[in-house]
Amino acid sequence: MVVQDSTEARDAAVGVLLEPFLHQVGGHLSVMKYDEDTVCKPLVSQEQRFYESLPLAMKRFTPQYKGTITVHLQKDSLGHLSLVANPLKENCASCKVPTGAAAAVTIWQQLQQRDSGGGGGGAGPLSPWQHAQLAHSLQESPTVLLRPKLHLSTHVSSLVEDANGNQAERRGFNPWGLHCHQAHLTRLCTEYPENKRHRFLLLENVVSQYKHPCVLDLKMGTRQHGDDASEEKKARHMTKCAQSTSACLGVRICGMQVYQVDKKHFLCKDKYYGRKLSVEGFRQALYQFLHDGTRLRTELLGPILGRLRALLAVIRSQSSYRFYSSSLLIIYDGQEPLEGAPGGLQPQEARQVGHGALPMVDIRMIDFAHTTYKGSWNEHTIYDGPDPGYIFGLENLIQILQDIQEGE
Repeated sequence: MVVQDSTEARDAAVGVLLEPFLHQVGGHLSVMKYDEDTVCKPLVSQEQRFYESLPLAMKRFTPQYKGTITVHLQKDSLGHLSLVANPLKENCASCKVPTGAAAAVTIWQQLQQRDSGGGGGGAGPLSPWQHAQLAHSLQESPTVLLRPKLHLSTHVSSLVEDANGNQAERRGFNPWGLHCHQAHLTRLCTEYPENKRHRFLLLENVVSQYKHPCVLDLKMGTRQHGDDASEEKKARHMTKCAQSTSACLGVRICGMQVYQVDKKHFLCKDKYYGRKLSVEGFRQALYQFLHDGTRLRTELLGPILGRLRALLAVIRSQSSYRFYSSSLLIIYDGQEPLEGAPGGLQPQEARQVGHGALPMVDIRMIDFAHTTYKGSWNEHTIYDGPDPGYIFGLENLIQILQDIQEGE
């Protein structure tokens, strides 16, 4: 969205209002939506250098790097905060916040009352119209939910886990991205002056073509700390690995969302859920990620395994790389395919096969702030051969998915 605040911005500059990326399922840095095809995140020099020197063989397994952008914090007369980026291309067309934003605020306040037991002592679920209006308004301008009077942090906490320890997001979007965004805004407000300019990385939005993107975020490898980590941080990350499936499998769940076609909402899990899983619990979580609420999506297993094996071959060929603390995304569309459509695609999508259509599934590596390799700037240690921890995690992931496939 390109906006121009002609009344309150001191420099009346045209900028892109960054919105929370509502399909962020893991991580701690806020990922923002720049436009439909692009997301951005706070720039870390080591990650930028990785993208700029990326081996050709890895490019199909990483988001496309689109450069950097300058971002600043903006506050309106009511104290509402937003992040604004200078546009990639000059665009002087101004637009206002969508009219649906007011409706979103009203409905969101109703949700607050329901969740806190107010407003009639626990009213029933939202009407279909309210669901549609909120979903549309969130899609148009999720930033309206960041106003302080809406007490976002309290509501996000209740969404992430309910009284029974289950994490079922029933309102069409994952709360983790909003949680990270609010934490990021709070940090910017407390640590930096309002006019401070921050640099962000611009990256491909890898889920932009999916109607209901199901996303699994896997922290890969048996070691998560970078070479420059302090002793305290090193000990903390080693404990997390030892107490999770990272140590025994080389992989653990950092978050996921899977669309439930029977209930028309996403089932969401976060990193705290992933840390508690046993090996068997990890296997069950993978099964759940591939289950749409009515059946196991067995047609996805072949394509996922094919791409994982291709990635494994690429990682084995990369000498000196260590992908400490990086994640692997497994993505597919939760839209139920129509019976008879080839390859599990909708008929209109099937006609595009061979003409640039996205595959039914996607596998992407992300988060390279602690990645090191020969030739990287200021590396503390140079390693020989491919990353053994990452390979160990990939091999175990492939084996477990094979077991699920063979058990059906």
